[in-house]
Amino acid sequence: MFSINQHRTMLFGVILLFALVVGCSGGEQAVTIELAPASLLPPGVQTAEPKVREAYQFAIANQEYLANFPCHCGCGAMDHESNLDCYIDEIKPDGTIAFDNHAFQ
Repeated sequence: MFSINQHRTMLFGVILLFALVVGCSGGEQAVTIELAPASLLPPGVQTAEPKVREAYQFAIANQEYLANFPCHCGCGAMDHESNLDCYIDEIKPDGTIAFDNHAFQ
């Protein structure tokens, strides 16, 4: 089971998250997260655990958002410039996506 301190920490986190969501939405809007269809995922990711699949689905659907966040996992040596680079290597001229497997490892 969880200790009292762990319960307090989790409760604080939930309250903080709720306050941020309500504060950012003005209390009028629900927060929705857009995910791309699972059919767009590369074969290896389609069979991965749910949090990996959802991360790639989020990256596909929210490329402009992730492109604005620097990556802090030490992958700069791989020429990654943003968090998006850990998921998507390239968008080809015909619109197909070349995936990076860095976030899958």
